[in-house]
Amino acid sequence: MEPENSKQRRPWVVGVSGASGTPYAAAVVRGLLAAGESVDLVVSRASRLTLLDETGIAFRDAHWREDLAVWLARGADGKPGTFGGVDVSDVRYWAAGDLAAGPSSGSYPVKGMLVVPASTAAVAGIALGLSKDLLQRVASVTLKERRPLVVAVRETPLNGQTLRHMVALDEAGAVVLPASPGFYAGATHIQDLVDFVAGRVLDAAGVPHRLYRRWEGELGGALRTP
Repeated sequence: MEPENSKQRRPWVVGVSGASGTPYAAAVVRGLLAAGESVDLVVSRASRLTLLDETGIAFRDAHWREDLAVWLARGADGKPGTFGGVDVSDVRYWAAGDLAAGPSSGSYPVKGMLVVPASTAAVAGIALGLSKDLLQRVASVTLKERRPLVVAVRETPLNGQTLRHMVALDEAGAVVLPASPGFYAGATHIQDLVDFVAGRVLDAAGVPHRLYRRWEGELGGALRTP
């Protein structure tokens, strides 16, 4: 039997595109790490601008670990240090322009990929197999290897072309998961709404979490005092 400490690392790849919703990505990464999962992170060039605009954080290749720790500690309301002590030691970062990165090959062992948030441009690129950057390339590899791919679309309204691309992704085996928070879980803070979407992403990936209150078949359950 293989020794416990010799087990091969098999991460989830988290791809962050340029759509608004960087708190969703942070919540998903925190959820994966809390569940004991390894993470490979791909942050697109466009998403860096969104991250800077939404959080004030400049994500830098040379200082990615420091910047990631600050990002993961920030709450959805923009408050720094909301989530303290997030251990990022089992996160590996790949630059968006590095098409020779490990996850660009099907022989690189991963469990699957979560694209969150996914812009309409990312949806189109993945559906058409363009592989114009590492995020799209890894998504294409994920599909061809028949691994789980969850695409958390964050855009409204949706035009016909994007809807057709989403259908193509569904037919290819991906889970198309609009970033649509539910209110039955008794949200009292913006972080609750973000965590609901992040939790649904993790549900689709089969990763256990406690990010939101699940429906138990009882009307008014969200109003109960915990």
